[in-house]
Amino acid sequence: MRERVLITGGAGFIGSRLALRLHAQGHAVRVLDNLLPQVHGADPDVTSPLLATAREVAEVHRGSVTSTDDLRTALAGVDVVVHLAAETGTGQSMYEIDRYVETNVGGTAKLLDLLTNEPHGVRRIVVASSRAVYGEGAYRTRTGDLVYPPHRSEQSMAAGVFDVRGEDGEVLTSIPTTEDALLHPSSVYGLTKQMQESLVMTVAASIGVEAVALRYQNVYGPGQSLENPYTGILSIFSTLIRRGEAIDVFEDGEESRDFVYIDDVVEATVRALSRPAAAGRILNVGSGVPTTVNEVVDALLRHFGASVPVSVTGGYRLGDIRHNVADVRRLAAALDFVPAVSFDEGLREFVEWVRTEPIGSASYRRSLDEMAARKLLK
Repeated sequence: MRERVLITGGAGFIGSRLALRLHAQGHAVRVLDNLLPQVHGADPDVTSPLLATAREVAEVHRGSVTSTDDLRTALAGVDVVVHLAAETGTGQSMYEIDRYVETNVGGTAKLLDLLTNEPHGVRRIVVASSRAVYGEGAYRTRTGDLVYPPHRSEQSMAAGVFDVRGEDGEVLTSIPTTEDALLHPSSVYGLTKQMQESLVMTVAASIGVEAVALRYQNVYGPGQSLENPYTGILSIFSTLIRRGEAIDVFEDGEESRDFVYIDDVVEATVRALSRPAAAGRILNVGSGVPTTVNEVVDALLRHFGASVPVSVTGGYRLGDIRHNVADVRRLAAALDFVPAVSFDEGLREFVEWVRTEPIGSASYRRSLDEMAARKLLK
């Protein structure tokens, strides 16, 4: 059935790819995006290929979720909302607190306020949540007990102790985190995503709108920003490799993340729009496979066929987690889908695309300087 779909943040990495997919399925797509320079460049009409992609298949509105008028216009005649609009970046959120809260929490509140108090035809809303809501996620002790450890202390990391440990000093073992795990974000970004998700799931149920929350893990692939220093290590390290610059690895390089390929994320999101079993559900969207930073560096150098100095520095960022990997069994049950693109396969596609793009700037170094100046980088 042809539907009218609004994607907030729809000119971004995930949103533009989702717009392409929905258009190909015959849906009418509308995008609301503020075209943030950090993502789209100073002149988006010239500097943003993501915007160009969205315009090919969608009705694009330049506006903000923090504006009630912009939201009201974008919602007119819509059947389904995919709420992707958010400020992203764990480190940046720790010192641009007001901006992150205003956009992520305030924008979501405005969207829900309109759906609650004004006539509309929206039947379902899918909100992009994040693995950041878990903080450190789930671990097991040597005796098999399930625990959700507190955030690592600055004192222990300053001493070079990066593993997550129990009260008795035991090194705990990271395990896949399920959706009913304890939520204890370690960053402002994570806190705002938790609030976004909670607002949507609570309010939508009270007004008769179906809601789905997708806890995206570390999304990567062709099309992600190579200029935005807050988009993740794949873009950052790729730019350093292409510039022939050294890679500094934080901690001991054994911290791990769950990398999930963009096409798998889009597939999961499309299914969340229509599958009856998804209504009212909170679902992890990840590969279910942990990959360490050291493994990322090795794989990137191999795919680029390059060699640059790599230094494991022992430095660390306050607010970073050690491990997180998603348990994706509920995703499979609700959407009849499990992400299938392996990290090596996805990375190969990513690197092939990167080779066709201009070499990025040194904005990553500036972002580290900003964090160091605020004593968040040690």
